[in-house]
Amino acid sequence: MMSEPAFRPQAWLAADLDQDRSWVHRLSADAVAGVEAALAAAKQSDKPMLEMTADDFPLNAAARDALTRAFDATQGRFGLCLLKGFPVERWSEDDARLAYWGIGLHVGVARTQNRASNVMTDVRNEGGSYKTKNGRGYNTNAGLDFHMDSCDVVALLCLQTAKSGGESKIVSSMALRDAIAREHPELIPVLQSPYFHSYQGTQDPAQPPFYRCPILGSDDTYFSFRTNRKNTTAAQRDFDDVPRLSDAQSEALDLLDTLMPDPVYCFSMWLERGDLQLLNNYVILHSRTNFEDHDEPERRRHLLRLWLAIPGSQPLPPEWREYYGDVRPGAVRGGVRGSAITEAFLDYERRQAQRMKMPLGL
Repeated sequence: MMSEPAFRPQAWLAADLDQDRSWVHRLSADAVAGVEAALAAAKQSDKPMLEMTADDFPLNAAARDALTRAFDATQGRFGLCLLKGFPVERWSEDDARLAYWGIGLHVGVARTQNRASNVMTDVRNEGGSYKTKNGRGYNTNAGLDFHMDSCDVVALLCLQTAKSGGESKIVSSMALRDAIAREHPELIPVLQSPYFHSYQGTQDPAQPPFYRCPILGSDDTYFSFRTNRKNTTAAQRDFDDVPRLSDAQSEALDLLDTLMPDPVYCFSMWLERGDLQLLNNYVILHSRTNFEDHDEPERRRHLLRLWLAIPGSQPLPPEWREYYGDVRPGAVRGGVRGSAITEAFLDYERRQAQRMKMPLGL
């Protein structure tokens, strides 16, 4: 479904997103009608999600075109898209999950996201802990460190907003690289050196609990950047056999911590009900502020998250193969395997990869 983007991602500053709103798209009435008709058809078929194909969620041309434009945008100028107008206020939570999954079947291959090997996760406060051993942020109300998710595109569908807080923050990692190259060029090769990161308990039981991945990729044509200091710190704290960070590596992380929240680079946005935020994880880092929920359970902040491998994705640097498994463009890659991969998921993965004409496995 993906078409070749008109141009590759470029560095941007917060002011650029303010001045050029081409990254904000809105569903037309015809596209909304197409999504709702597809949802009705999927409900009637009553198939388990992992057994569904795109044929079970038959979108009309307007809806398909809207999704194509939105996902193409993640591979273009800004590396993101905000697609507004999904009628979530008319859907039950189960309907929202089914509709979201159906949409995903048209654009890519979903990746597993946690130790339970879930393909769709609820981003809401469920009493989890963030900066603890094996802690994750999506099930807490904590403000999050800047990070990227383990997939080509992270997709967040907003069902409910918080009483206060929960502001989304994004930054161009290309702009960060450019700033470091200007002010501290000696740290560029440091960012390209091996860093070790904790899986935070989300690895397959056959894998070690940490992995090696440079922050900045080595490919001069296709930019790739990956950092999550919480997981880097956890690897240092929890595993004696992980090499210690050099002083220069720590300096580079400290500099990123200074640059990422700087309002020159950091763009803030409020996600509204029915918004679908799409981010290219190789060129954008994201975060959010902490939040306070409404007292009523049905009004508490709630987003649905998909991690997607997409057919239009870029190649990745060879030194990222240890984590991503496959660095070829458009390949099925990313995600964390967890400890509960099922035959139903593997069947889905093979079927969906074939449907999307994406390489699966080397």
